[in-house]
Amino acid sequence: MDTSPRAGLAALDARIAGCRACPRLVDWREEVARTKRAAFADWTYWGRPVPGFGPPDARLLIIGLAPAAHGGNRTGRMFTGDRSGDVLYEALYDLGLASQPTSVSADDGLELYGVRVTSPVHCAPPANKPTPEERDTCRPWLVQELNLLRPTLQAVVVLGAFGWQAALPAFTAAGWHVPRPRPPFAHGTHVPLDGLELFGCFHVSQRNTFTGRLTPVMLRDVLRTAAKSAGLPTRSQDG
Repeated sequence: MDTSPRAGLAALDARIAGCRACPRLVDWREEVARTKRAAFADWTYWGRPVPGFGPPDARLLIIGLAPAAHGGNRTGRMFTGDRSGDVLYEALYDLGLASQPTSVSADDGLELYGVRVTSPVHCAPPANKPTPEERDTCRPWLVQELNLLRPTLQAVVVLGAFGWQAALPAFTAAGWHVPRPRPPFAHGTHVPLDGLELFGCFHVSQRNTFTGRLTPVMLRDVLRTAAKSAGLPTRSQDG
């Protein structure tokens, strides 16, 4: 029996993809998959929970919020097929942590180097807003993912306040000591957790990137700092 992290993550991803624990989210993701968006009328939507994406020996983990209704819920891969993913994967590519700057479908050949991407809620929620109950119901998946990644994981970047609030209890449940009171979210914040370096970053949402609250330079700076703390080499990218 293969008990390697690769086999463990593959099994976890399969279980996540079959989850039906939250009735509201199940109804929404499947309704979106049936009705579709006109621009994607010829797509067969994934319409299921979206598992994490990246190698099982990742040294850096990026935690978002939840899949987008016509992004990950359509393509079946984290941050794939939407504007948020465009921003995130271009930044990772600029730093040499991704094989290409775009992420349009699960079979487009994208590879991540030492980086894995996941979220605390694996189903697309209405209005991009999971309920606290849905967040808490989904947390055990993140706890299991953290446990499987623990042998190599050195740093984590959490995108946005919702992800931060969802992730801190997961770190505690996975055995890391989180300071009390829990550190508040802020862009660029850095919290050491027993050998794991935790960083906060504004979410790569259209609201943040279109208004300039989060610029490509700001995102690259956080990712570069986190990658360095994880021992991952990055290439210089200015501008």
